[in-house]
Amino acid sequence: MASFWKLSAAGFAATAITYGPARMGFGLFLSEVRDDFALSTGLAGVMSSLGFLGMLIGLVVAYATLARAGPRPPVLLGLGLATLGTGLVATATSLPILTLGVMLAMTSAGFAWTPFNNIVSRRLPDETRPSALAIISTGTSLGIAAAGATALAVGLSGLPWRMAWGAFAAASAVALLANIFALREPSGPLGASTPIEPWGTLLHRSAMPLYAIALSFGTTTAIYFSFAADRIEQAGGVPGVPAGSSPAILFLAYGIFGLLGLATGRIKGVTGLSALLRLLLVGSALSLSLVALMPTSWPGVVLSAGLQGIFVMMMSAILAFWSERLFPQMPARSFTAALIAVAIGSVLGPAVAGTLSDLRGPAFMFLTTAVLSITTMPVILPRFVQERPGPAV
Repeated sequence: MASFWKLSAAGFAATAITYGPARMGFGLFLSEVRDDFALSTGLAGVMSSLGFLGMLIGLVVAYATLARAGPRPPVLLGLGLATLGTGLVATATSLPILTLGVMLAMTSAGFAWTPFNNIVSRRLPDETRPSALAIISTGTSLGIAAAGATALAVGLSGLPWRMAWGAFAAASAVALLANIFALREPSGPLGASTPIEPWGTLLHRSAMPLYAIALSFGTTTAIYFSFAADRIEQAGGVPGVPAGSSPAILFLAYGIFGLLGLATGRIKGVTGLSALLRLLLVGSALSLSLVALMPTSWPGVVLSAGLQGIFVMMMSAILAFWSERLFPQMPARSFTAALIAVAIGSVLGPAVAGTLSDLRGPAFMFLTTAVLSITTMPVILPRFVQERPGPAV
């Protein structure tokens, strides 16, 4: 049980930083950054896509590092990049430095999560793995809520937005130190188990629904992360909130509701995987529609953020244990494949959406994104969705 909590806490801290402020901070402070650096929505979309491209590269490099040196080095490298990237954003005085900082910060997400699938698979018994993976993936939720709270505190106190990024850099450094100690090998190196099966095994037809859902998930959530806060702020913000503080409210609600991701395993046990996936995709579509149509309504903003938070946290947990169940002989490799599909969608989504927003407006862009969630639903018919390895039915 001590190993369960130590590894779960270490993974929780790593995802809280890298998938929280490091990955989300640009969208959270887009309105302020736009004013200081004269960004168009299209250019902001390109910058966000570059950040997600860094995450995609990070996933590939992390797996290569994992295969050669075990899971500890990529986790520490990811947290180091988060510290450096957020620090650069905090001190950036030019667009190239800002872009580099955003890209390094977002790249960190590619390094610091997938190795924990390997660690959990090797160190914990089968019955505790889903709970550990759910705790690790839900670290994102607390990280986002903490980022929102930091942004709110900075905004209410009248401090510059760069102070929040300085706080993110400090938190990243603390998480790095904590993981250095938590992942020390007590009896030899953790190592990386070399999969017996080749890469082509991951292209089995039973895994195609996993990758299709991951691609859609990556596309829609990256668009939401990149533009939802700016959509609300540009529309005038929610009533009764000081100027510039509405994005913080959005991210706070997002993170708090996202904590329901901790119950993903239990809910799946009641509903089944197919039904839960359908419910989550409907929630995603509703979330995107609300931010399109009700960006200045308290109920609309809170419900949109809450549904998106639940969608992201539960889907993240599902991708982690679904990939591990499909390919138990190579948990890190299979989860990396799923996250590569997420990252590809994340690279394409913001750049296309930013251009679409400039041409047709943000409401049209978000409604179009909502349609994508709905059109993904046919791939999760029960006969297509498997949780265990074997031929598709």
